[in-house]
Amino acid sequence: MRNLALGLHLRLVYLFLYGPILVLMVLSLNRAGMPTAWTGLSFKWYARLAESGPIVQSALNTLIVGVSSTVIATVLGTLLALGVENRRRSGALDAMLFAPMIIPDIVLAIALLSFYTALEWTLGLYSIILSHVVFNIAFVCAVVRTRLRSFDYSIVEASADLGATDLTTFRRVTLPVIFPGVLAGALLAFTLSIDEFIIAYFTAGAGQGSTTLPMQIYAMIRFGVTPEINAMATIIMGVSFALVLVSQRLNKGAMPGQ
Repeated sequence: MRNLALGLHLRLVYLFLYGPILVLMVLSLNRAGMPTAWTGLSFKWYARLAESGPIVQSALNTLIVGVSSTVIATVLGTLLALGVENRRRSGALDAMLFAPMIIPDIVLAIALLSFYTALEWTLGLYSIILSHVVFNIAFVCAVVRTRLRSFDYSIVEASADLGATDLTTFRRVTLPVIFPGVLAGALLAFTLSIDEFIIAYFTAGAGQGSTTLPMQIYAMIRFGVTPEINAMATIIMGVSFALVLVSQRLNKGAMPGQ
C-alpha cells in the first residue's frame, strides 16, 4: 500500500512538472495553430521558423554567445577547480565560488550593467558573452570538482617521479582522467547560456544585432503566443534536455558506487 501511494505521488509530480510542456509540444504540431481546436498533425510551424529572418539571426547570436562563453568558462572553471582542490578546505572560499550560482539573475544583471556602464563600454554580443562567463564559471567549477573528488593524486606523483613536467603531467595524465567532468561542465554551461534571458536582456544594449533567441521570444509573446513560438520553445527544450542528460551521463562515473 505504501509503495502504491509513493508511485501515485511520483506520477502526479511528474504530471505537474511536465504537463505544461507536453501541452506546448502538442500545440506546436497543431495544423490550425489554435489551442482551442485540433485540425491535424503538421510540422509547418517548424518550417516557418527557418523562413523568419529575425528568428534565424537571433538563433545565430545565441549560438555565438553560447559557444564563446562555454569555451572561456570551461577553461577558467577547470583551472579554478584544480586550484581550489589543491588548497585547504575553506567554507568562505566555497561560498564565494558558488555565489554566482545562487544570486538572483536580476541582481547579477543589474550588477553587470552597472559595471559596464562605469567602464563606459558599448554593450553588444561581447558584453553578453562576458556576462554568461561570469555565472558559467561557477557551474563548470562545481562539476569538475565533483570529478576531482574521486581523482587518484598518486598517479600525478608517479608521473613526476618518472620525470614528466607539470604541463606534461596535466596534458597526459590529469586532463584525460577529468575530461568527462570537464565535458559535462561545458555541456551544462552551454545549456544555461542558450536558455538565459534576464542577464542577456540587461547587457545586450539597444541594437537589434545582439538579440538572442530568448529575447526574440519575449518580444514575440507580447502580441500573444503564436504556433511558431510553441515550435521554437519545443526545440529549445529538446536541445536543453538532451545536453543536460548527456552532461549527467558523463559525470556519472564521478559519483561513488556508480
